[in-house]
Amino acid sequence: MSNRTKTTRVCPNGHRYEKSTDCPTCPVCEKENKPADGFLSILSSPARNALLHAGILTLSQLAGHSEKEILGLHGMGPGSIPKLRAALSEAGLAFKNSPEE
Repeated sequence: MSNRTKTTRVCPNGHRYEKSTDCPTCPVCEKENKPADGFLSILSSPARNALLHAGILTLSQLAGHSEKEILGLHGMGPGSIPKLRAALSEAGLAFKNSPEE
């Protein structure tokens, strides 16, 4: 358990939330912005944001990158790769340079 002191914050949309880090992300806004379906909906917020900030919005765009490249994105963790691999496989795609190609 962390002993960090939480501070109450208010986002530009008026949501009140507590954070113990310097991260400015409002958890209420993040929950509202989560897609209802598609491959981005299966990811955590940091992983989803990593792909969005890299301009990866479709599975075809994702397939143009290697697993190593995706793991190198800030916010992307190793737990997201199996989910992404499964989503690609379901669409008949694979990561660039993967053995399935």
